[in-house]
Amino acid sequence: MADLPRDKPQHQRDAIAPAELPGEIGGREVIAYLRRHPDFLDRHPEALRLLRAPTREVGEDVFDFQHFLLERLRGDLARINTEHRTLIAASRGNLASQGRVHKAVLAILAAGSFEQLLQTVTTDLAVLLDIDIVTIGVESTAPPTGRLALHGIRLLKAGTVDALLGDERNVLLHADAAGEAALFGGAAGLVRSQALLRLGFGRGAPVGLLCIGTRQAGRFHPGLGTELLNFLARVLGITIAQWLTPRG
Repeated sequence: MADLPRDKPQHQRDAIAPAELPGEIGGREVIAYLRRHPDFLDRHPEALRLLRAPTREVGEDVFDFQHFLLERLRGDLARINTEHRTLIAASRGNLASQGRVHKAVLAILAAGSFEQLLQTVTTDLAVLLDIDIVTIGVESTAPPTGRLALHGIRLLKAGTVDALLGDERNVLLHADAAGEAALFGGAAGLVRSQALLRLGFGRGAPVGLLCIGTRQAGRFHPGLGTELLNFLARVLGITIAQWLTPRG
């Protein structure tokens, strides 16, 4: 595509204008098209990236800001495109996480017995959530016995949950921290990133902790939304409480 510098006299422009090849669209045709379609850049903003901003000498100590404005527009367009791609990637990631948590909740609710519920949490959730290890910790002054002991429920000292999470926080995320054996048992060495979620089993019941760990550092970071994780923990706590309540 050929075009003519606008800052030179017409005879100079004619002298320096490159010869147009047969069938090639020239500058006059481009200008005529743009005059007929003044909204062209509104409909095709990506065309700005194809243009080189003009640099014109308009006099001593007089600067043409058109060049800077066009460069700014290009920068804004690149930034918007980057933000757009980032937003799409984040939305897809959120949808994927939402789908995993929903599948995990359905598996919890589908358990036909308390033993199957514990096995689902400590075995199946790792696959459903695409992580490496899931454990349940329960505060108690006595070792776990009976149905709790069968599925590797971790015994926690009284006050452990509040010591880890604080009095009012229900979720703690570690982007890059080694797992503790008290929480993850023999799999603690695999853990590089973890989410610790408070479990409530009802009034008067001991406090619990849902421990989710992965070998992928940065998987759980402080800026991560916790609504889905909170939802998962609440469903699990309510379901466990229902199984532990004597039925007539």
